[in-house]
Amino acid sequence: MRECIKEKWRKRRLGVRPRLFLALAALTLLSVIVLWVFQIRLLGYFYEREKFSEIQELANNLSTLIGDEEFASQVQTNAEGHGACICVYRIEHDPVEGEKRTAVSVANAEGNNDCMIHHMPGDQLSKIYDLVRENGGVYDRRLELHKDFDSNDEAFRVPGFHSRGTSINAIHARLLMVDNDEYLMILDTQLTPVDAVVKTLEVQFSWIMMALLIAAFLVAFLTSRMIARPLTDITEKAKGLARGNYSPDFSGKGYREVQELADALNFAAAEIGATDRLQKELIANISHDLRTPLTMIKGYSEMMRDIPGENSPENVQAIIDETTRLTELVNDLMDLSKLQSGMQNPTPTVFDLTATVRDTMHRYETLIHHQGYRIEFLHFEGEATVKADRTMILQVIYNLINNAVNYAGESKRVTVTQTVQEGRVRLSIADDGEGIPPDKIPEIWDRYYRVDKVHNRSVIGTGLGLSIVKSILEAHNAFYGVESAVGVGSVFWFELPLWNEKEE
Repeated sequence: MRECIKEKWRKRRLGVRPRLFLALAALTLLSVIVLWVFQIRLLGYFYEREKFSEIQELANNLSTLIGDEEFASQVQTNAEGHGACICVYRIEHDPVEGEKRTAVSVANAEGNNDCMIHHMPGDQLSKIYDLVRENGGVYDRRLELHKDFDSNDEAFRVPGFHSRGTSINAIHARLLMVDNDEYLMILDTQLTPVDAVVKTLEVQFSWIMMALLIAAFLVAFLTSRMIARPLTDITEKAKGLARGNYSPDFSGKGYREVQELADALNFAAAEIGATDRLQKELIANISHDLRTPLTMIKGYSEMMRDIPGENSPENVQAIIDETTRLTELVNDLMDLSKLQSGMQNPTPTVFDLTATVRDTMHRYETLIHHQGYRIEFLHFEGEATVKADRTMILQVIYNLINNAVNYAGESKRVTVTQTVQEGRVRLSIADDGEGIPPDKIPEIWDRYYRVDKVHNRSVIGTGLGLSIVKSILEAHNAFYGVESAVGVGSVFWFELPLWNEKEE
């Protein structure tokens, strides 16, 4: 039931194509809205603001020229160049009547046909003068007036709002003090109505929005197709991994991320395939090693039961040997499972590694005396003391020597060498066997892996030794490795830090 519900929700989820189209459509709408707000709704505001900035900059330039002999000609030149009207008055105050003032024209010029300030009556100029003084010496207004100066049509308005007047002008006025004389400078420039432009832009934006939405759909369709096709192909091939097909060729044509995904899946498929092969080999080998001693035990037991006189010490010893071999295999499997699952952790103690190796060598006296093996222990730097789990390290040494004995070759020579360098002790176990091909070295640490693939019953151990060695050394954070050449032999080694009482 739960799986059915999950499947229904999975089918309801949007795919790449609709998600991509919705994202592009949202981006397109957002872009159009932003453009519409700034290019249409605020067009008049930005236009009038720019015009006011222009006449303010012109007033700043002219303010530095008052009193110059060429001031009048400069006013005329700037008025024509900027399409503005400019009037400059010197304000004279009556010393008897302080409130009475007279405006004397110093310079004036007309740069547009709809200039207002040249047609203003005296009381209007006086009103502008008062407004400039009230605003701290500078006054800006958007002024809409009829040329007949009907007071009912006069209005002072803030920039950005429109009305249907005969003329809409930007007025900038300022008071200046030059050589103790007071001057009133008024600049006037015409503002062009933008209503018709706004309506034209609105129509254009409607078409632009439709074109962009169509383009977004096409881009989403093509892009999603390019993205979805390799992903769909990879998904179908990935389902084959669950069915045991570990050789699909994932291809990631299109773009870099899909190619990286395909490469990762190809690597994963190869690794899973190798693991699957090793697992099958492991099961086959373990089955063989379990079946053989059980068959021997059963055979000897039946023989001792059915044949008189076969209940001999030799047959009993054979049953004991096969039981011991079976027990070792089971114990190794349990040890390996505990190590790899983290259930068995090292218990470090301080011990003499050299003495431990020397004690281990006594276990091989039978091989040395009866089967002609030569197992030597070489150490030149004296005793080496380490801090580790002694039982586990003893198991590592035992397994590595067993492995060397198994593949010692005709020389039957195994050399255990201890070296100390830079605060670390290295133990190397060398044989003169056939060696390991370079491409097989990474695989020898896998459980039950054998280079020759021959399951030989005569070898010592269960075939799990190197895998146990790897798990123990990694649990100790120890360095380990193997150096081998075909036809020369192999050297397995591991390193442990020397124990230093002062440092600890």
